[in-house]
Amino acid sequence: MKLTHFLLVLPALAYVIGFAFFPTIEAVYLSFQDPHGGFSLYNYEELSYFNLPGAIIDTIVVTIGALAIQLALGFLVASVLAREFFGKRALSTITIIPMGIATVVAAVTFSFVFQTSGGYANTILHSLFGLNVNWYQSSMSSLLVVMIADSWKNTPIVALILLAGMSSIPKELYYASAIDGAGPIRRFFYITLPNLRSFIGISLILRGVQEFNIFALPLILIGEHPPLLTTLIYDLYTTTFPEVGLALASATILLGFILVFSGIVIKLSGGR
Repeated sequence: MKLTHFLLVLPALAYVIGFAFFPTIEAVYLSFQDPHGGFSLYNYEELSYFNLPGAIIDTIVVTIGALAIQLALGFLVASVLAREFFGKRALSTITIIPMGIATVVAAVTFSFVFQTSGGYANTILHSLFGLNVNWYQSSMSSLLVVMIADSWKNTPIVALILLAGMSSIPKELYYASAIDGAGPIRRFFYITLPNLRSFIGISLILRGVQEFNIFALPLILIGEHPPLLTTLIYDLYTTTFPEVGLALASATILLGFILVFSGIVIKLSGGR
């Protein structure tokens, strides 16, 4: 029986090893090769001339900011959908629509929303407060545009994961705590959050890995400035090809951040 199980997962395992594991190992190995074929830190030292620290900081800011927005909105949406009310099925359908929108389409749409002149966001701000904001004036505001656009598209998956966790919590816990006098806030912190620990971990890993790898959305919305690690890798690959050592070194650094992030989340969420 165990052999049957192994044979069933063997094609998937072969796919992961052949198209993910080995290419990743090779990329890491080649990142330590200098142009003369030697094994050194040449590529990593050269990255200091390409604003690598700035790309790392921007990537961390986008990842943390987007995850914070998506978790907050995900909790809000999941809390609403966890209740029974008229129109719940229609609201659930509307909620997951952004997941089906192509990333490029979402990026182009939000480029219209945040246009400096005539954009939907500035039109609303001008009509309400007489303001006209240049959303791309600073690095932080540009990154905020990316975080908002990405959160609109990917909050539904976070909400669905959290909703699955909320649906698994026994209702008796809430009834008992309400009888004991616990209000909504105390029930949330002492019942909901502890029971959602593993589900929060799953959503953080799933979305966190994708946030570190975010590419098409920022490339369309803000271009390569301010740089993220992914756009820096793309820039290095297209400008230094066929010498791709710098791009591989940047990709290896990105991989390191993803592994560290995943390890921290697994540890904090109680996983092994």
